[in-house]
Amino acid sequence: MDTVIEILHIVAAVFIIGPMAILPTTGLRALRAREAGQITLLAKSVNIFTLLSLVVALFGFGALGMSDRASFASTWIWLSIVLYALALAINLFLVVPALRASAEEVMANPAGTARVAGYPRIAAGSGIVTLLLVAVTVLMVWKP
Repeated sequence: MDTVIEILHIVAAVFIIGPMAILPTTGLRALRAREAGQITLLAKSVNIFTLLSLVVALFGFGALGMSDRASFASTWIWLSIVLYALALAINLFLVVPALRASAEEVMANPAGTARVAGYPRIAAGSGIVTLLLVAVTVLMVWKP
């Protein structure tokens, strides 16, 4: 059963965490093109995938509970949890609100030529989230 949970954890990570990390960069492209509808949709999608990433964490805790090779005391486990929690918080409290605000700004001025105010927050936030998730992946494979 532990193998099944580990497989579910990895598959969920690929298909949920991947979009969680990549969709905000697609939002940047939509911002440059000033496509308010697409920005709104991407804000919803990033929010949904970020919340769905809790399923990955749940499977991870399940795999950890069945494992006799690792525990919460393992540095790579608790560090992965902290880094993931930071990524989750940045997406939910910085990137998604910035995407929503940017969509409203574009709707209010669709023909504007100036850069949307939320662009730097989205770019920086999504970049940090991606780096945090890469660090989690490295820790999961390396297990120092």
